[in-house]
Amino acid sequence: MNIFDRGREQAIAVFRIVVGVLFMCHGAQKLFGVLGSKGAVSITDWPSGPAGLIELVGGALIVIGLGTRIAALISSGAMAYAYFVVHQHAGLLPIQNKGELAAVYAWVFLLLAFTGPGAWAVDKVIASRKQEQALVTA
Repeated sequence: MNIFDRGREQAIAVFRIVVGVLFMCHGAQKLFGVLGSKGAVSITDWPSGPAGLIELVGGALIVIGLGTRIAALISSGAMAYAYFVVHQHAGLLPIQNKGELAAVYAWVFLLLAFTGPGAWAVDKVIASRKQEQALVTA
């Protein structure tokens, strides 16, 4: 096993936690009008409200590692939507249409949907308990 494989699960976990916290900040900014926001939006304001809810709740689930793959997939879809619907009309490339962050988040969350949560995740605790129960009942 090489040096890069040894810490893979922990590296994915740190990546997941940092990205999740940053994503939550966007949701808090939209929904609560904090962190330099110009004001809060209602969750019924389309598309900012639902996007803020996905950012806040999805980010929190990703941080704790609960339903990580599903939360990441939904978050990825929301960011792809943001890129193509909100930013794309202003130019073809992300650098032209100010959609770099939406594009990066879409790909980052798609990656997490495929890699899973890594170490230190509630998903791992639940899976190990299910496995222990299966061994006990078998």
